[in-house]
Order: sequence, then structure tokens, then C-alpha cells
Amino acid sequence: MTDSRPNRRRRPRRVARTTAAPGFRAPVWLFDLDNTLHGASRAIFPAINAGMTQYIIDALGISREHADHLRTSYTQRYGATLLGLARHHPVDPHDFLKVVHTFDDLPAMLHAERGLARLLAALPGRKIVFTNAPEVYARAVLAALGIERVFERVIAVENMRSPRGHWRAKPDRAMLRGKLREAGVALRDAILVEDTRSHLKDYRRLGIRTVWITGHLPAHVRGTGRPHYVDRRIRSLKSLKPGLQPRRSK
Repeated sequence: MTDSRPNRRRRPRRVARTTAAPGFRAPVWLFDLDNTLHGASRAIFPAINAGMTQYIIDALGISREHADHLRTSYTQRYGATLLGLARHHPVDPHDFLKVVHTFDDLPAMLHAERGLARLLAALPGRKIVFTNAPEVYARAVLAALGIERVFERVIAVENMRSPRGHWRAKPDRAMLRGKLREAGVALRDAILVEDTRSHLKDYRRLGIRTVWITGHLPAHVRGTGRPHYVDRRIRSLKSLKPGLQPRRSK
């Protein structure tokens, strides 16, 4: 006898998908970490700077004044103090990064916008952290802020090394090209959100879009106006939601 009862097998649940407007490409957001996703100038940067200076004093046996000069001049010349130390002095880069980025109570030192995870998750497209900080520190910050799952990957300073092992950092353009290629990101799709103008200036030459975030910067650094290499200037990440539409594909 044939069973005439209706088939009661449960149908697969349909997953809602967000669709982009026809003819547009979803952006890939490259977020700097310090003074972009959180305010580092209040507590983190002073502690890191003091730690770097003390490390240089201990490692090289020089005066505090000379150590401070090396720290700032190497940052201006190479993009990161680490690169100058690795090139010119017998310093263990990994030990340097670990010592100056280790804190007893990191969460208490962080200051970020309210609803940060929600703001970032609402942005269309992929999201990547792109920082000159070490990976352990970067992931610790993201975890403490509750936003680690928002990002598909972290490109930290250890990940920027050349195939021959040479240390590199932002704003190295060849390095960025290589890292975006590894991540499957086209330059035309990338949007860099960053507090450091020199990084924005160098990377704008590659054709990527640039957002200068100033809300976490000290007033004397913030200044006024928008440089020609900045596509958009914002104070808060809240302003990203309506801004910088994806480019129309051809």
C-alpha cells in the first residue's frame, strides 16, 4: 500500500544575503590599529615610547637623550623605530617588540568609541587590520575591545618581512602590494583608514582610497583641513557608514 501522507521533510532554511547595488564592488577596509580603532595617545603610546627609550638605553648603553633621538629619528626615516634598530644595531627585533608591547593591565589602558563592534560589523565588505605593531599585541587589543571576530586577518609588522627576512613596515608600498596580493585584494577595492598622514600620502599613490581619522589624535597633531591625498577626513568611525561608496566596476 502506498503512503499518501504529504512529505514532511524539513526544507533547508534560506539564508538572508545582502546584495550590493548592481555595478558596484564591495570595498576591503584596511584599518590601522593604534589611534584608529582605539585612542592610543592617552596611555598606550606614552608607555610604548617610554619602553622603547629604556630598551635602547639598556641595549646600547647610551644616554636617554640619545636614545630618544634614535627612537624618533628611526620612526621618521623608516616608519618604525624597530627598522632602524634592526638595520644599524645588534638588537633582537622579536625581543624588542615583546618587551615594549607588554602591559600588566592592557584593557584598562584602552579607550575606544562606544558600540565599536556594531559599527565595524555594519560596514559592507571585508575588514583587515594593517598595523606596524606586533601581532600578539594587536590581537590582544582586538580581543580586549571585543572586535577580533570582525576582522578576517591581521597584517602585523612580523608579517611584513621580505622573502629574504628583511624587516619592513608601513608606509612601504611594495610591501602593501604584496600583502594585498596574498589576501586577494585589488588595489582599486582597498580603503585605508589611518591616523598617520604620511602613510596615507604614500599609499594614495598606489590608487587606493584613503580615510584620515583624527578623533584620537592630540589637538596639536590634528590640525585643520584635508590634505589632497586624503579622500575623506573623519573624527569618528561612525562616519564611515555613509561614506566612500564602492567604485563602479567596468
